[in-house]
Amino acid sequence: MMAQLPLELHQTVNKKCILSRYKRYMMQFPWQAGLLLLPFFLLFMVFQVAPMVWVLINSFIDQDEGSLANFIEIFTNDFYLQAFQNTFWLALFSSVAGLLIATLTAFSLYRIQGRLRQWVISFTTMASNFSGVPLAFAFIIILGFNGAITLQLKAWGVIDDFNIYSATGLMLLYSYFQIPLAILLLYPAFDALKPEWEEAAKTMGANKWAYWRYVALPILSPALLGTFIILVANAIGAYASTYALTSGNYNLVTIRIASLVSGDLYLEPNMAAALSVLLMAIIGLITLIHHQLLKRSYHAK
Repeated sequence: MMAQLPLELHQTVNKKCILSRYKRYMMQFPWQAGLLLLPFFLLFMVFQVAPMVWVLINSFIDQDEGSLANFIEIFTNDFYLQAFQNTFWLALFSSVAGLLIATLTAFSLYRIQGRLRQWVISFTTMASNFSGVPLAFAFIIILGFNGAITLQLKAWGVIDDFNIYSATGLMLLYSYFQIPLAILLLYPAFDALKPEWEEAAKTMGANKWAYWRYVALPILSPALLGTFIILVANAIGAYASTYALTSGNYNLVTIRIASLVSGDLYLEPNMAAALSVLLMAIIGLITLIHHQLLKRSYHAK
């Protein structure tokens, strides 16, 4: 009986300590600032978490029963496999093209100073927000069958037959909206290169090629790879520009999801949910890889 008293006393003291710490935490918590986050939290739950949960649950439902039939259909149907193939092909090639042009532009911005640099950055910021239906409409006006640039190039004999609504047109469209985003992502990485490093390399007898190969590129490589991964994710999830340009006639994953949800003849929301789950898994993996590369990046340290 006497041995139990110290144990009960010890438990009572622990409870009081825990309650005291909890009260102190509740008193120090910035409730006013927390309440300001409440609208964001509600919007996040309604428009992010709830749809993702619905999509995840319905992707495993086929004919009102739990099943993997939707995923089996995706991996055995050539039409859906072609959609993933076209999506990855467009994403990879447009990301490579966008990254190459953006790398040269970011290097130029790193070298120049003054108003021209600020003007280019401002224009790039504006161009990065120019996407979706307006971008597709602009491409149709200038590069369509009767577009201003298309007619002029045909008059000069530069091109004979160009179709903006084909895979080539989509490649141009994707590359265009990839470039501004890549510039904005790469510009801080180039800005992290210190001029003293190049001067020190020259003092040690290294030429420009050796400096970029052994000093600059190892520092920039995480940012370059991370930017490339973000561009791939950006292209994989693109929908509005592609649909506006091709009217949904080009087989991409996002186009297939939209047609399965809004189609009058082929309304299959569960199949669309399964495609969405695969797309979310791919983009989630890409985001995880980018996060790991960002932690290795010099300008993130």
